[in-house]
Amino acid sequence: MNEAQVAQLLSAAAAEQRAQRPNAAVEYLKQVVAIAPDHPQALNSLGTHALARGAFDEARNLFSRAAAADPREPVLWLNLARACRELGDDSGERTALDRILAIDARHFVALLRKAHLLQRQGSDAAAAAIWSQASMVAPPDDQLTPEIRQLLTEGRAFAFRHQQHFGDMLDQAMAPHFAGLARSETRRVQGAIDAMLGRRQIYANHCEGLHFPFLPADEYFERAHFPWMDELEAAAPAIRAELRDLLDKGDDGFAPYVQYPSGYPESKWSELDHSARWSAYFLWRHGKRIDAHCERCPQTAATLAKLPLADHAGRAPTAFFSLLHPKTRIPPHAGVTNARTIIHLGLIVPEKCGFRVGGETREWQEGAAFGFDDTIEHEAWNDSDQLRAVLIFDVWNPHITLQERQLVNRFYAEADATGLNPFPEDN
Repeated sequence: MNEAQVAQLLSAAAAEQRAQRPNAAVEYLKQVVAIAPDHPQALNSLGTHALARGAFDEARNLFSRAAAADPREPVLWLNLARACRELGDDSGERTALDRILAIDARHFVALLRKAHLLQRQGSDAAAAAIWSQASMVAPPDDQLTPEIRQLLTEGRAFAFRHQQHFGDMLDQAMAPHFAGLARSETRRVQGAIDAMLGRRQIYANHCEGLHFPFLPADEYFERAHFPWMDELEAAAPAIRAELRDLLDKGDDGFAPYVQYPSGYPESKWSELDHSARWSAYFLWRHGKRIDAHCERCPQTAATLAKLPLADHAGRAPTAFFSLLHPKTRIPPHAGVTNARTIIHLGLIVPEKCGFRVGGETREWQEGAAFGFDDTIEHEAWNDSDQLRAVLIFDVWNPHITLQERQLVNRFYAEADATGLNPFPEDN
């Protein structure tokens, strides 16, 4: 092959193309192929010209030769797939697309075209799976051509509808198997199914302090872990009465829950920083009993004294009335340590209030309690026009043994005794 001559011919062809003289460009390209029959660039350019004039058979042949000459170049296979698609040659298109994906399994356009092909062929499940893959690797919409953007939008909608249909069928099929079982017996299985179907996310613990490993990362704990909850709920009317007395008398013990020092950088908490919209009245804080507040609420204090509160050395228990004022939201966040469980007892709960832990949202009920892991992302809101109030306190994570609890507290004590602990109040 005379490489210099080929280079001159390719340059001449490019010049003719820029001058919008495609026929002249084709003649130069044909001369290249006459000299070098397997020249991939010339064959590909001739195929592109054939596509432009609707000569799809010719284009398929030229792209096939080009791809055979340079089988590691995805563009050549993509052009071959295009020619096959124009001819209605599904098998040829599938083969060409699969060759691209064998080179690069994340090739966006190949995934998109394969998903579209499978959808046209009625292979809905396979098409939905590939549409999802294409969606995950897609560039930003503003980088896509209008045609590709429209195709991707339609593909995403198709995958969503398919997943919904699949989920509905599974729900119907599983209903008889779930029938008669307690929610505690089905909740984790249902969570696994919902996560697989993309209905929900499985959240992990994010601890700013002590992360106790190998515990279940459960959003809400089963009530059976807390046999004393009935006693707590029985005391709810008396606890609510003491809270209302505090509110009616305007007790100055309520303070903003979020209080950062001056000059603290802007964050998701800035809106609530030093704001009474989320206020707390502490009965215990960082393991210290606030005697004056407990004396103002003797029934609440007596109830708490009967419960197995967390006793993390110098860090817990913490117990307080939490006030969330109208039209206020607490942003998504996570707590310090999963060694504890946070208990909420609903006291004043208007409508339009909600609480999300991980992938599950609940509404507080007046007089009802529940426990959750606050190191899993959670948030709360009061969209009503009235005050929402909850009693909050912490107990040990029920999956931690008595021996482990004692060792954790020894760790905290020893860490503090060194005088070097950079997290003196990490709970």
